[in-house]
Amino acid sequence: MTYCLAVNVNKGMVFASDSRTNAGVDYVASHSKMRTFIFKGDRSVYVLTSGSLSTSQAVVNRIATDLEDPDAEFNLLKANHMHEIADYVGRLSQAQQAKHETAMKKSDISSESSFIVGGQIAGKECSIFHVYPQGNYIKASLETPYLQIGENKYGKPILDRVIALNTSLEDAARCALVSLDSAIRSNISVGPPIELAIHTNNDLDGPYQTIFNVNSPMYKSLQKQWNEGLKRAFKKLPRFEWEKPSS
Repeated sequence: MTYCLAVNVNKGMVFASDSRTNAGVDYVASHSKMRTFIFKGDRSVYVLTSGSLSTSQAVVNRIATDLEDPDAEFNLLKANHMHEIADYVGRLSQAQQAKHETAMKKSDISSESSFIVGGQIAGKECSIFHVYPQGNYIKASLETPYLQIGENKYGKPILDRVIALNTSLEDAARCALVSLDSAIRSNISVGPPIELAIHTNNDLDGPYQTIFNVNSPMYKSLQKQWNEGLKRAFKKLPRFEWEKPSS
């Protein structure tokens, strides 16, 4: 499985993903879940994936080949709005699932994939979409300006408590890392390396991108300070009546 998330705040967008694709007793594999398509000065598109690796890889490969095909009916450069790209990814996903549906059903294997598609086209606003396996999609709301796919339950509480439209990009990125780390700590199917991309609003020359592994100094420091901070906060919680010293 995997865990990916995207945050859309006033100053831009943050995308983060783990890299685990399989987690068993004697077999653990990793693969990148984030793909960026940067056309400097014109548009930046980010695609995060979870679910069937074969389906998601086929979709990403088709996106790339359509960009090279001058006769392609549609590609990322032909979109006027980000929702057109979300719809496009949904169609590609449905086509790939249908292509292998019979064989996958015989093997009792799911071919479903979910995607987060986000980015910005010059002159338009930043936006992020959750594309479902059925091909339909939703856009992040003003009230909840983040989206998650994969094993999201352990990483959701921190997002609910911290993320708002006026959250800074740097705080949104730190929050995304804590969210990923919380999922990694509680779910064996989520694991490093962690990929992070930060897109500043109207900066179409490319995002800040980095990868954190278990030994990255910044990631280790973030883990340590978050764990210690939680313990300090826990120890300061109100006491029960019977714990209070009698006067």
